[in-house]
Amino acid sequence: MFDQILIAHDGSDSARKAFDVAVQMAARLGAHLRMICVEEEIPRHAEVIDEFREEKDRADSYFGQLAEQCRARAAIDSVDLETAIVPGHAVKVIGDFVQENGIDVLVIGFTGHSRIYEHIWGGTAHNLTSTVRCNVLVVK
Repeated sequence: MFDQILIAHDGSDSARKAFDVAVQMAARLGAHLRMICVEEEIPRHAEVIDEFREEKDRADSYFGQLAEQCRARAAIDSVDLETAIVPGHAVKVIGDFVQENGIDVLVIGFTGHSRIYEHIWGGTAHNLTSTVRCNVLVVK
């Protein structure tokens, strides 16, 4: 049985579909639902610290708003949603989160905000299916 469900959400259409599936699963199973958003867009070589802060504030705002919208959506189905916004590389951060939190199933979208090649099958989704140590549900 799945007690701990994690949805990885980047704001893409595919992630929105996966989120709806995760909420339905949590509601039916009475499982704890968590959502992780990974900030990957921080500039590698910020010229000045203010530029870095500005970029981080933009990412926090985007994912903060996404988290609020998702909590409201989950509440419609009487599901409490715990959210985490974490910086880093998505595959590593999500894999670490899964292991550290005893996640039973990871729900992800088939593709995200990706380049042309990755539209065949999102690079992050593809890598997560082969590296995380839990069940993975990929939603198309």
